[in-house]
Amino acid sequence: MTILQLTSLIIVLAGLFGSINYLFLRLPGTIGILVVALLASLAIIGIDLVYPAFAIDDVIRSTVMGLDFSDALLEGMLGLLLFAGALHVKVQDLRREWAVVALMATLGVGLSTAIMGFGFSWITGMPLLIALVFGALISPTDPVAVLGVLREANLPKSLETQIAGESLFNDGVGYVVFLVLAALAFPAPGHHEMDAAGITLLFLQEALGGALLGAVLGWLVFRLMRRIDDYALEVLLTLGLAFGGYELAVALHVSAPIMAVVAGLFIGDAGMKHGMSEQTRRYVNHFWEMVDEILNAVLFLMIGFEVFAITFSADALLASVFAIGLALLARLAAVAVPVLLLRPFHGFAPGVIPIMTWGGLKGGISVALALSLPESEWKPLILTATYVVVVFSIIVQGLTVAKLAQKVGREPELI
Repeated sequence: MTILQLTSLIIVLAGLFGSINYLFLRLPGTIGILVVALLASLAIIGIDLVYPAFAIDDVIRSTVMGLDFSDALLEGMLGLLLFAGALHVKVQDLRREWAVVALMATLGVGLSTAIMGFGFSWITGMPLLIALVFGALISPTDPVAVLGVLREANLPKSLETQIAGESLFNDGVGYVVFLVLAALAFPAPGHHEMDAAGITLLFLQEALGGALLGAVLGWLVFRLMRRIDDYALEVLLTLGLAFGGYELAVALHVSAPIMAVVAGLFIGDAGMKHGMSEQTRRYVNHFWEMVDEILNAVLFLMIGFEVFAITFSADALLASVFAIGLALLARLAAVAVPVLLLRPFHGFAPGVIPIMTWGGLKGGISVALALSLPESEWKPLILTATYVVVVFSIIVQGLTVAKLAQKVGREPELI
């Protein structure tokens, strides 16, 4: 299949599965698409087991394997998703919650990576450094995808900002931590092992370089937009910033996710206030809301079909069940420790710890990072565990977090 044919097929299936969900399942949009895609995938696998002569499984598996999910997300969709998410988070709101967001996206990611790494190494016998790579790739969360569900619970504005802000920077920092640990665990041929100074330099280059590039590009586009009053052209400029800036960050070896977040925040704040007319603001908002909805639908569809790329075994499935518990424990630590440290200086909404723990959904970035790992004896286990944790978090946690929020969000905190 050509890229155009694959893209057409994915969009058609996303629309079809979305319609099936709307008419019959009535689940939240993106979660419903994932459920339908997963059920369709499992049905095909079941048919192939009963009637091997059809060989449908092999055809679809080769098609799925031919579509590089990792590249499609990490070098295409992720930049647009993060830019769209950041565009709708106001810097003024984020400034009030900066300490919470910063601690959860740094200390929280570190704690989550360590707990997952040490725990998974102990459970499976996996070398610790490789297990820490797994901890890093499973730590990024995607609660922005569930904000639509959570809004039904009428969460306080501060908690919505914490969830959205932490998610955006959590993805960026988690990606950088993954790159550093993966470089240590899987050194490229001919490269020397990095020392502490090299690790620190790589982290600073990725994180600070991405933030600086995002700020510079955001400022340049903002200055250009101030001189233009054409909503179609200004929408095109924001699209060029998200696409071009992301690819430039990749070429410069700085964090593309952090670049996208910072650029999105700049345009969503200064750009919206001082660089756009009311008409342009309306069109830019509607355009990026639609991009966000469509890309999330496509992403969750692709996650459902990635089951064909996973090799399941009894041992791997058992380890994956333990990984679900570890992921929840790691998420609890990533949320509770920053909250407890800041409680004397910062007010928190009721139920912040259970809501953000259970609402810390894993998403496509974890699957993409797992697929991007070089081939090794441990990659199949990492892929299986990642997929099981992601599907569990999206379906089980995603479908119950709103009810949890409605219950504990109205009660005094216990922790």
